[in-house]
Amino acid sequence: MAGGAFAYPHADPHHLGGMQATGTAHTGVAPKRIVTGYGFWIFILSDMVMFSAFFATYAVLLHQTAGGPSGRELFNLRNVVIETGCLLASSFTCGFASIAADFRNRTWFQVAMAITCVFGLAFLAIEGREFADLVERGAGPTRSAFLSAFFTLVGCHGLHVSAGELWLLTMMAQVFAKGFRADIQRRILCFALFWHALDIIWIAVFTIVYLIGSAQ
Repeated sequence: MAGGAFAYPHADPHHLGGMQATGTAHTGVAPKRIVTGYGFWIFILSDMVMFSAFFATYAVLLHQTAGGPSGRELFNLRNVVIETGCLLASSFTCGFASIAADFRNRTWFQVAMAITCVFGLAFLAIEGREFADLVERGAGPTRSAFLSAFFTLVGCHGLHVSAGELWLLTMMAQVFAKGFRADIQRRILCFALFWHALDIIWIAVFTIVYLIGSAQ
């Protein structure tokens, strides 16, 4: 046992000599990529809490139409399905962009992010047209508590998508100018988490607001 870990306990106070020999023991702080991803997940969870409050408000006010139109009379499910398809497709291309970033492939990264941007803009265009049509029909956010809750919930998600579009364009510009530096890679990771979270929230919006609302 001479020269072994047990012969010199002061050199291995936690008796990890075997683990160190196999290379499975780790010391020091976690890599910045892991810390950044963990911290951003905390932000996303706080955002989920906010949306949960909006969903709860919408559920309470669903039937508070004040004699005005309900979701069954207002919602165009065909357009909403197209809208949903655009956002889900953007999630796929966003994932492709993340893979391209991992392989340091600028061309495919830019192509995938550009397609993601187009899908996101199409989503916002359909949603904006839906809002404008509702206001023209006299079903604006001040018409009833139900519509106030609807515009707040769906509009808040739309604002998040708009912010994501600006973030997306910023990432494309940074990669074009500076390449895949470590800090830019971390920002791409955070953007991907943010964009996929928006898709998850939209699935809940589609189900609770549009499908259930149209059946009321």
